[in-house]
Amino acid sequence: MTAITTGDHLVIRVASGDPDRDPSLSTAGFDGPIVNVGPTGVPALEPLITVTAAGRTALYTHCSTADLESITASVEETGDVDGADPDAVVSHAPDRNRLPTAPLPGLRTGDRRVLGACSWRRPTSVADHKAAGGFAPSDAETVLKVGNSLNGRGWGDLCQDDPLAETWRTARATDGDPVVVVNGHGSPADTLLLSSAPFEVLDGASVLASAVAADRIIVYASEDDNAVKTVSSAVDTYPDPAAPMEVVTGPKEYRAAEPTMAIEAIEGNNRLEARLRPPGPERVGLEGRPTLVHTPRTLAHLAVGLREGTDEQTRVMTVRGDVDSVGTVELSETQTLSELVDTVGVDGSFKAACVGGRFGGITRDLDVGIGVEALNNADLGTDGIVDVLSDARCLVEFVGQRASFAAEENCGRCVPCREGTSQLASLLRNVYDGEFDARAIEELDRVMANSSICAFGERAGRPARTAIEAFTSEFQAHAEGRCPAGTCLEPLEA
Repeated sequence: MTAITTGDHLVIRVASGDPDRDPSLSTAGFDGPIVNVGPTGVPALEPLITVTAAGRTALYTHCSTADLESITASVEETGDVDGADPDAVVSHAPDRNRLPTAPLPGLRTGDRRVLGACSWRRPTSVADHKAAGGFAPSDAETVLKVGNSLNGRGWGDLCQDDPLAETWRTARATDGDPVVVVNGHGSPADTLLLSSAPFEVLDGASVLASAVAADRIIVYASEDDNAVKTVSSAVDTYPDPAAPMEVVTGPKEYRAAEPTMAIEAIEGNNRLEARLRPPGPERVGLEGRPTLVHTPRTLAHLAVGLREGTDEQTRVMTVRGDVDSVGTVELSETQTLSELVDTVGVDGSFKAACVGGRFGGITRDLDVGIGVEALNNADLGTDGIVDVLSDARCLVEFVGQRASFAAEENCGRCVPCREGTSQLASLLRNVYDGEFDARAIEELDRVMANSSICAFGERAGRPARTAIEAFTSEFQAHAEGRCPAGTCLEPLEA
């Protein structure tokens, strides 16, 4: 298989969430320069057809097989990429190797450094990835140097928000052969990378394995995740990995992404419980070995950082909820939540955002940077997921659902989390009965945050606490029997 090349050559790319399962568009029977690429991260645009030649790309959204036939015929007849009334046309360098920005939801800003392969290169094409600079070896000191300035991404990362290099040095110096675990469980951004840019992730895992002398690389993902098929194919064809690679699947449960519970799942334990996490990877490792657990985002950032050698950091984040188009996008860490939300648009009038995933913080203010320090200073989460809430949303109902989820989903090992989440759900139900005790909720959150043994319990109370800080009057109104949003009348069951 030869690499996709642009320059003056015509390339027609077909991007879909899962080409094998999407019946709306098939490339079977078409001749010429038509290739299937991975999803964009913006499902509302897909199936997406891009037509590229001579430094211009036309983008056609929501396409069917009939649309592909019409576009192909028009391009052949006119010789122009935009001959079939595209939704957007952009100019770029002829040798560009990543999907360009375009005036479309989710593609309006950013340079897609880490997401570059998504919808531009064939996910499992060795030739495409190699042509983009992939599979390049890197010495251990260079890898560690990049790790000094790179933080772990996502709550599934053993080093979330912390520089990586010191943990890598510890693993390398610890007795026993290290293991590298790619924790691709649960996050939309991580799933996107595994399904659309798996070689970027595996590149990062391979150079890390080489740097710490690991003898095993495990890709861990949800057992019914569509990405498993793609990343398994990429593992099978990866040329000369630094250590043997394999794919292991685990249960589709939120808590299964927590690093120590991910290790439990990989070891085959039926009951997932968090492990105590003393400093250092050698104490929580797979089969007692030093184990590095990193998300696909972390490892893709490592691979791209080594290849491009830039100091600018980006964040890959998913925006969902009350938006015009759900999207996984990539922005510079110097940009703001407002710019992030603008990439997809708000469906209705903006009210608030839950920043940081399932147990993120609630804020009215989007004038906050998306870098780790800025988010932490604003008491928001860094997991890379932003849920946008419009005026039609009830905040009490929203955080009640989060608390009920926490009470049901926690692993049950530690008392502060097991009992605290149930008590939190009860305190929020009491609001509907006229009892609003903000001080009790704040104190319960403090105990859970300081005493739980993993991030699940540490963060489960944050949505309620931060919502009360930002929307006290809405909780008081519910205690008086009124829902300002007019959307809920009864308390949710825990």
